[in-house]
Amino acid sequence: MINSVRNTVFSVLNKNNYGYISPQDFNLFAKQAQLEIFEDYFTDYNTAINKENARVSGTEYANATKGIEESIDTFSVIKNFDQKSTNKYFTPSQITTGDDYYLLNKVMSYTTFITNGTNTTQQTNKLIDTTATFTSSVAIGDIVVNIESLESTEVLVVQSNTILDLEENIFNDPTTGVKYSIFKPENYEVEKVTNSKISMLANSILTAPTKTFPAYSLNSDSVTVLPKTINNEGQVFSQYIRYPKDPKWTYNTLTGGQPVFDQSQSDYQDFELPIDDEIMLVIKILQYSGMQIRETEVVQFANLEEQKDNQQ
Repeated sequence: MINSVRNTVFSVLNKNNYGYISPQDFNLFAKQAQLEIFEDYFTDYNTAINKENARVSGTEYANATKGIEESIDTFSVIKNFDQKSTNKYFTPSQITTGDDYYLLNKVMSYTTFITNGTNTTQQTNKLIDTTATFTSSVAIGDIVVNIESLESTEVLVVQSNTILDLEENIFNDPTTGVKYSIFKPENYEVEKVTNSKISMLANSILTAPTKTFPAYSLNSDSVTVLPKTINNEGQVFSQYIRYPKDPKWTYNTLTGGQPVFDQSQSDYQDFELPIDDEIMLVIKILQYSGMQIRETEVVQFANLEEQKDNQQ
């Protein structure tokens, strides 16, 4: 979609005798446009929900709400938290999970820790640890967490003391010595409280958090979870909404002084928004370029560009 958006933007700019946008500027404008539309999802969703609750909306608002939910779900991620120390866990980031979070929707915790270790042999959809005794403690349906990738999956078969068959191939790195933890599947949502309140809860006999009623407070780069017995690697995980990846229009060679689109470049990244947002992306990028334009005009230019592509 990114090349289609750029072609439409340039078609409009050329038609109106506006200046040239470098690939660097286009990518900057594209990033800003995508982020603005992404953040609008949440504003629009709250507006639609409020109208439904006020019984103002009809079927069209219900459909709009569903459409926004589907767009937001594209960015929904479930991953384990990387442990910072004892009962502190890093929040999602480029360093820990590979993506920054926009919204922590739910924080969850497994209640029962079974065992941990490191894999000694790598095979597809298996956990192999020659030092383990899986048959004495692990059962079908238990959860295995890869501590390095923060991925998790279920146990399908306990083959032997040292081999587990897994639902997903979370140990796909050819190297061995990767740490893992195993938990019973039962988990509970961790209630979010303020930093001041969590101290009060911890010191109260009546309201102290438990494994079945845990609590957490959010810090700059981590969460603190109570009770402190929730302290194993891989024990805390979250369902969160990540930011969209920065779009990047890439090119390889210059023809007649102009860059030529090349999506085979290693740093190429398309927009992550649905195709329905293409026109709005064009409008916002044009606005960042200093040009105001109506949606109907952009649609006309986009249709012309599509016709040109079909004729080639």
